[in-house]
Amino acid sequence: MGLEEIPPNLPRGEDGYVDWSKVDVKDLEMPAGDDMGIVSDDEGIDVEEVKSESGFGTVIVVDNLPKVPDAKFEKLCTVVRKIYGQIGVVRENGLHMPKGADGVTKGFAFIEFHNPVEAAAAIEQTNGYKLDKAHVFKVSKFDDFSKYDAVPDVYKAPEPKPYVARENTASYMLDDRGRDQFAIRFGDETEVHWNDAQVKEPVEVYKRSFWTESYVQWSPRGNYLATVHRQGVALWGGPGFARFAKFSHGGVQFIEFSPCERYLASGSTHDPANAREQAQVVVNFFDVRSGAKLRSFQGPISDFVTGAQRGLTWPVFKWAGASDAGAFFARMGKNAVSVYEAPEMGLVDKKSIKLEGVLDFCWSPADPILSVYQPEQGGGNQPARIALIELPSKKEVRSKNLFSVSGVRMFWQQSGDYFAVKVDRLTKTKKSTYSGFELFRLREPNCPMEVLELPDKTQKIVAFAWEPKGHRFAIIHGDGARPDVSFYTMIDEGSAVNKVKLIGTIKNKTANCLFWSPKGKVIVLAGLKTMNGQFEFFNVDEMETMASAEHFMATDVEWDPTGRYVTTAVTSVHQMENGFNVWTFNGKLLYKHQRERFYQFLWRPRAPSLLSEEKEAEILKNLKSYSKRFDELDESIRNAQDSHLAAEKQEVTDAWNAWLAKKRSRVEADDYVDEVRKIMRQRYPDWTEGGAADVVETQVEVEEIISVVEEPLSMAR
Repeated sequence: MGLEEIPPNLPRGEDGYVDWSKVDVKDLEMPAGDDMGIVSDDEGIDVEEVKSESGFGTVIVVDNLPKVPDAKFEKLCTVVRKIYGQIGVVRENGLHMPKGADGVTKGFAFIEFHNPVEAAAAIEQTNGYKLDKAHVFKVSKFDDFSKYDAVPDVYKAPEPKPYVARENTASYMLDDRGRDQFAIRFGDETEVHWNDAQVKEPVEVYKRSFWTESYVQWSPRGNYLATVHRQGVALWGGPGFARFAKFSHGGVQFIEFSPCERYLASGSTHDPANAREQAQVVVNFFDVRSGAKLRSFQGPISDFVTGAQRGLTWPVFKWAGASDAGAFFARMGKNAVSVYEAPEMGLVDKKSIKLEGVLDFCWSPADPILSVYQPEQGGGNQPARIALIELPSKKEVRSKNLFSVSGVRMFWQQSGDYFAVKVDRLTKTKKSTYSGFELFRLREPNCPMEVLELPDKTQKIVAFAWEPKGHRFAIIHGDGARPDVSFYTMIDEGSAVNKVKLIGTIKNKTANCLFWSPKGKVIVLAGLKTMNGQFEFFNVDEMETMASAEHFMATDVEWDPTGRYVTTAVTSVHQMENGFNVWTFNGKLLYKHQRERFYQFLWRPRAPSLLSEEKEAEILKNLKSYSKRFDELDESIRNAQDSHLAAEKQEVTDAWNAWLAKKRSRVEADDYVDEVRKIMRQRYPDWTEGGAADVVETQVEVEEIISVVEEPLSMAR
């Protein structure tokens, strides 16, 4: 603001200058659009949302409150403060609830927050909040009253906004070299890179400081990058990573996309105002394309923690696999699983699925099939039970009773073809346990199942993993520091009926985790945590080790969506060696990338292929003819790199030759020779140019010891 822009109505002293001691800075208004050179850290909130015409942008009006007498006034105020205190900070004496002449409240209240952002979040989250059957909140801005009062009596159609084309969120799929992108987060920075195997280093696409206050997450099909903030969630996409949508949710901690990317769930927990009360949980569901909130679930944490859970486990609601039958999501309650369908967000058939004592459930990744586990009931008289339930019909596809069960874990194969249950059973003495597997074949008639037990069923099961696209699975088993790894197949070509069959076992491996390639065939046997980052790249088709490697203190392993590359990373769990390594599928190290305070590495998912299975099989069969074009492109890149390196070397050589020529011309110049003569005469009065004194010969003798050999001396007697 220049001197000529200072408002003339400000009080001034005798010298004509503004007397700032008499100015209330709260009454000053800065020029529109002037940020005084200070860039906001939070670009997730639009100016329109926090602008206030009257100065009451922090005040909201809550209507449809209960009308209570003086005796219940304080109790109602406490309830209202508790609800809104979870969203933002209510100012001291910031709750005003008017009363009538009879002392009964009028059914509405004014609430003042510390800033307009909190006020906007309170409206977003509590408008429509159901206090009880008779009182559903209607919440609005205080400023809205003057705005609606100024609406003209004669309707005037608004001018249409000009069409602005959005960026293509799938543009990354059009890369002519078929590269994949990944996002990394370290310190206060978030960056997106291409993985370029030819140049053997990441190629930067986009970067931004303070892009998130918590973490980032790709959507399941890779169209969006979600960033999490105090006020809510923002989605970014396109070549320039423009913001596509934002969703208001104060204090959001968790997010989860539906597999089809059409819906987003966000969750948060809020500490109670009173230590004797429970923490509150809020879960909101949004439509990704429109940004509309579809439904909100709120309540004490005890309503969201069930079964054997010791605390809140996210996701509270689990999405079913993408299918044509609809978008389903489910939540486990006491003796029931509630299944909802989007976008209506209502219960399927308007009722939950009754399951006595249900402890766990999960969805098939490919179909709307729900797997549930019910423990033993009635002191062991009623067996434990695993059931597969199809939606929306709620028809039971298959079930299995289990006895003497101490615990179970459920594993779906990514394609939904197979389902496995690891069952830990008690021995007859009840003093020890042993493990086995119940295996289900979902694509075969009547969903047959069979039992698999290891030769030594008392061995500890360290890890289990299905081949994502295939019929095999791997198990790490053993009690020592170097367990065994066994591979099985669900297809027995030598039998008329498919039975699980052992492919082979490899002994004494430094591994405690299994990471299959997304395309199958190759698996990484990883030794994380106490095993300090040992890796073995194993070809299951040939049952041979392709390479062994080490990434000291590695904490994470992640395959790229094509199965060509795999990343190992050391995150900020460790204070040293933070960063990531990129390897080829057969264990060749491409490059290392070190970053301090390294938090996340996320490969960008690819959209589902539009090719049929027959077309993919044809391409695979004729891969050499298709790959010729890419081989030529790779060769041109290598040649360009060689040319670039040769050009750099030539540039250095030319620079040296130019410097040398410049020095020679200087030395040979007459003025330089005269200056040298002058200096020599000053230092050596007897010096004559070309005389004998110009040359001094010195003869030096140097003795060099070639070797020293010690030999024993024999003494003659």
